[in-house]
Amino acid sequence: MRPTSHRAPSLETGLVTVAPGLFGKASRMRSLSLWVMGVLGFITVVLVSLHFGSLEKMAVLARSARPAWLLMALFLQAATYVSAALVWRQALAHAGHFLPLRTLVPLGIAKVFTDQVLPSGGISGTMLVVRGLIRRRIPAEIAMAAMLIGLVSYDLAYLVVVLTSAGILRAHHHMNVPLLIGVTIFVVVTVAIPTAILGLRRWGERRPIAWVSKWLGATDLLRELIDAPTELLRSPRLLIQTVGFQLAIFTFDALTLWLVFNALGEVPALWVVFVSFAIASMVTTIGPIPVGLGTFEGASVGMLSLLGVSVEAALAATLLLRGMTFWLPMLPGVWLARREIGRA
Repeated sequence: MRPTSHRAPSLETGLVTVAPGLFGKASRMRSLSLWVMGVLGFITVVLVSLHFGSLEKMAVLARSARPAWLLMALFLQAATYVSAALVWRQALAHAGHFLPLRTLVPLGIAKVFTDQVLPSGGISGTMLVVRGLIRRRIPAEIAMAAMLIGLVSYDLAYLVVVLTSAGILRAHHHMNVPLLIGVTIFVVVTVAIPTAILGLRRWGERRPIAWVSKWLGATDLLRELIDAPTELLRSPRLLIQTVGFQLAIFTFDALTLWLVFNALGEVPALWVVFVSFAIASMVTTIGPIPVGLGTFEGASVGMLSLLGVSVEAALAATLLLRGMTFWLPMLPGVWLARREIGRA
């Protein structure tokens, strides 16, 4: 009798298992086109910034960068993944299920990688996390309830960060009409997303929603959202705790950018860095490119320049930040995603 061959699943095959509708031929072309647009936007931002700035000054800033500050920035980035894992751990513990951080932190990194490889508004990464929690013997409805807490607390924290930044800009007389329009659109979108998710429990069985979920490969996710208990969302204490952890993530990211400026030797005020990071993140959220490649860099450099930072320092710091938050997590993300898929 011929022995059965057990071959490890490829990353693409595994992602089909996690999100089947997101890896069809049309979806692969869509993801590729979004990446091409993002890379072109990224190159455009760099070229435009260098046109207005000085390449020589960029080179001087790069040569004078102090590694100790960059190491501290990397440490803060690691802390963001711990904070994200704490959101899930608190939700699971509140439901009577406990998982250690050493299990949840790698799952968070794998989620970041999956969301970047498959731009889908977070659906692909969310499905990977839900499947990962289920494989760790968490009941499906509890896994989805934890994800609901994560989504709602993230949106609430995001609103606080952006509205606070808008208030700071207004206090310093830097709020203009385009920024006001952007903040308004962001508030509408951010409020609409959790409202729509919670509305799925009532209207999820209707044909248009069911058809869209099938096209996205999220039929199982939709079913689990409909069946997910909402008791966790009714706990003010849990919401306060998880919003606090989400706010910590935004704070750590903004402090990472500030530490990068310290490494370069040109240090703007902390409020300038915080506001610029928040507005750049907001533009990425409401922008046309799901992965934010190009839009974040452009908005960050533009806001920092508007608030008095030199173009060269703004571009160098933004590129270093994106290297830490966008490109660097993809290296362990490949391995961790393959490991999660291999367990499926």
